[in-house]
Amino acid sequence: MNRTMGWILAALAVAAGWQLYGWQGIVMAASVVVFWLLLQFGRTMRVMQNAGRSPVGMVPSAVMLNARLKPGMTMLEVLQHSRSLGRQLDGTDTWTWTDEGGSTVTLDMPAGRLQSWRLTRPEPAPSSEELGAAPPSP
Repeated sequence: MNRTMGWILAALAVAAGWQLYGWQGIVMAASVVVFWLLLQFGRTMRVMQNAGRSPVGMVPSAVMLNARLKPGMTMLEVLQHSRSLGRQLDGTDTWTWTDEGGSTVTLDMPAGRLQSWRLTRPEPAPSSEELGAAPPSP
């Protein structure tokens, strides 16, 4: 949810509480807003805790992470899918995740929102036939 929209909804809840129930409505609306903020904080902490358990910049499958990405995702949403903290490139808004096979997903996140990404796969190793080696004798 957009941060501005969240604060507008919180203010509307407090105003509606005041209009309908007086000071008790304000208390109830404030309780609901605080509860919502605690839920968001708990979600953030759970995602960060899970990401902190994995090596930095490593994912089980870069291809699967690539398939789950959508424009406009926040870093928290990306961390939910990657289950790992990304590796930041040279202090820019570019982050990378790599899997054990050498595939890499690079994300461009200006202003904290996913704008573009690219998947880079390693070149396949040449087979022995391509290298001109004789086939093994039986």
